Amino acid sequence: MSTTDANHASGAAHRTFHPGRGKGRGRGTPKGRQVDASALAEVCAVLGDAPRRADLLIEHLHAVQDRFGHLGAAHLAALAEEMRMAMAEVYEVATFYHNFDVVREDETAPPEVTVRVCDSLTCAMLGAADLQKSLAEGLGAEVRVTHGACMGRCDQGPIVRIGRRYLADPDLDAVQAAIKGSDDDDLPDYTDLAAYRAEGGYALLGQCLGGERTPESVIELLEDSGLRGLGGAGFPTGRKWRFVRQEAGPRLMAVNADESEPGTFKDRYYLARDPHRFLEGMLVGAWVVEAADVYLYLRDEYPDLRRILQREIAALATLGLALPTIHLRRGAGAYICGEESAMLESIEGKRGLPRHKPPFPSQVGLFGQPTLINNVETLYWVRDLVERGPEWFKTQGKEGHVGLRTFSVSGRVREPGVKLTPAGISLSELIETHCGGMAEGHVLKAFLPGGASGGIFPASMADLPLDFGTFEAHGGFIGSAAIIVLSESDMVADAARNLTAFFHDESCGQCTPCRVGTEKALAAMAGGSWQPAQLEDLCGVMAEASICGLGQAAANPIRSAMKYFSEELP
Repeated sequence: MSTTDANHASGAAHRTFHPGRGKGRGRGTPKGRQVDASALAEVCAVLGDAPRRADLLIEHLHAVQDRFGHLGAAHLAALAEEMRMAMAEVYEVATFYHNFDVVREDETAPPEVTVRVCDSLTCAMLGAADLQKSLAEGLGAEVRVTHGACMGRCDQGPIVRIGRRYLADPDLDAVQAAIKGSDDDDLPDYTDLAAYRAEGGYALLGQCLGGERTPESVIELLEDSGLRGLGGAGFPTGRKWRFVRQEAGPRLMAVNADESEPGTFKDRYYLARDPHRFLEGMLVGAWVVEAADVYLYLRDEYPDLRRILQREIAALATLGLALPTIHLRRGAGAYICGEESAMLESIEGKRGLPRHKPPFPSQVGLFGQPTLINNVETLYWVRDLVERGPEWFKTQGKEGHVGLRTFSVSGRVREPGVKLTPAGISLSELIETHCGGMAEGHVLKAFLPGGASGGIFPASMADLPLDFGTFEAHGGFIGSAAIIVLSESDMVADAARNLTAFFHDESCGQCTPCRVGTEKALAAMAGGSWQPAQLEDLCGVMAEASICGLGQAAANPIRSAMKYFSEELP
């Protein structure tokens, strides 16, 4: 670790409490919330010899919940005591993230088993509500059945989560069998370190560390290639690396593997098949900016990938190379942490609240140091780009478009999934040549080019090129290239409400335009008729005044629904 452990070592601390000495009265018991000795001992046993640093709070909350199934008030108080943090700090973090199950003092613990049914747009289209109802009726009171946010498996929906297991469109028997089974999914087949090295893997990193390449030459190759960030924002990758490198050290690197945009699962696809191609790109980036520590922030909904990365990161020690320390951090269910500065806050053990900019993370990032931030897919292409040269990448696109695009396709198509195509392909061609056409009995009606935040567009625009800069003029964008396909059997009004409910639920609450705007917009879309004048006013405020992209983009599905599908809105 690059940071020292400023807090006390592991083990229960022995503390002496003294009676209060308030004016005119004495106290036989200490003031404030008391720590239960048995709960403190249990927390200490769970944490073992792990450091008690504040930036590890979320990791420790995960550890406690993994052990006891929820976060009870006694254990939260004990964790605060053990980490020497205020109870309010621990509690606000625990209650911020969806995947922490906090039980207050006046509440009873939930059933031992919780079944969550994804209710994001694709799963909702494919029958999530009916599935949740049937499971609630069939499983009985001993099992809690509730909804869950997007689980990153939209091509297999509707998805059910039971602990660390995920089931695709299961029936009651499959869910009951899973409840009795192992708590972990089997790992997919993937290219491990030995197989990756056999095909030339880590030769590029060896050249970098051995002096055969220079940081400047690698940056120039990335700049010449035209590679842009593929997590959504599309910022030029080489320029970002240059910005960070020109800042005074020490510098850090953070990787965003928290793809929580509904409809997006491409990073999962690459990590589950070829993790070392991504890891090598990540290590080249760390070498370029001279980052001694790399923080990899992974979705909590990807427990199988976490096991793969733990195994393969540990195997890197056999390379015999001077590598940075890689810290694998676990998200806790918060879409807002896909925003880069909110992710940094989460890595630091806090609520995922976006920071005001400037300064930008390239200047003042993680722990106050200049930080290079990239997503998984961007780093996945680094090795190919450098080894094959920028011209190879630039010529992959269609009709003047640059490079390759990885689309996560879900919804009303025969063959949903991850599709690698030339940049600039149209939706019509994507569906016909890569997805087997529309699903049986369905006719294209609408599509989302960039997940929840990219807007909803009619079939008449299906021949536009799917690339950066195409949909901005029409009130949307391609973002992370999450394509959700709707047919004539789907109501755009229902889709827009689903997406607005998602943004309302995922708003961090920090700024009024987003916090109140999404709530008011959802109310204006409820009932028997929409309120278009009020909705347009709310959309304008959210888009112009929200701190980060969540509130700014929350207007896109509403505005595009009113613009292109006004005849079917209530």
